[in-house]
Amino acid sequence: MNIAVYCGSSAGSKEAYTIGAVTLGMWIAENGHTLVYGGARGGLMGTIANSVLSNGGKVIGVLPQVESIQNRRHQFLTEYIDTKDMAERKAKMIALADAFVALPGGPGTLDEISDVISLARLHLIDAPCVLFDMNGFYQPLKNVLEGMEKAGFAEPEDFEKVLISEDMKEIGAFLSGC
Repeated sequence: MNIAVYCGSSAGSKEAYTIGAVTLGMWIAENGHTLVYGGARGGLMGTIANSVLSNGGKVIGVLPQVESIQNRRHQFLTEYIDTKDMAERKAKMIALADAFVALPGGPGTLDEISDVISLARLHLIDAPCVLFDMNGFYQPLKNVLEGMEKAGFAEPEDFEKVLISEDMKEIGAFLSGC
């Protein structure tokens, strides 16, 4: 299975984020899956790529032709795919992936995982979407999603392909079972 992971190009302020990225990377490699990600060498992006690679897994980096991003390119990936811009990169990662995981990150991470949650809600993709809730990072977003339901803008089944969890065993079972 190809697993797209969206995450920060920085490490964030909590060690738990790095530990979670290493743990997820190990799980991806040990279970014979392939990481699809943004191709950077730093932050959580570099951490998960290095974890997958050091545990014998495969990593596909998808990078837009944006100089500031190309300057942060990881040099040791299994495969590189260059795209003309961020929109093409996002579409390519979605096309390549069978499942999606968001580690903590910034606005780009939120944009990317929101897009796939919307596509799953509309049944345009049939893939699990996981928000890896390290240190409660995604609790505010969980509240927003629940608020959408309470306010009548979404139904519970709209989020049946979405898991918000910090438990790697639960995440692994969800990814493997969908």
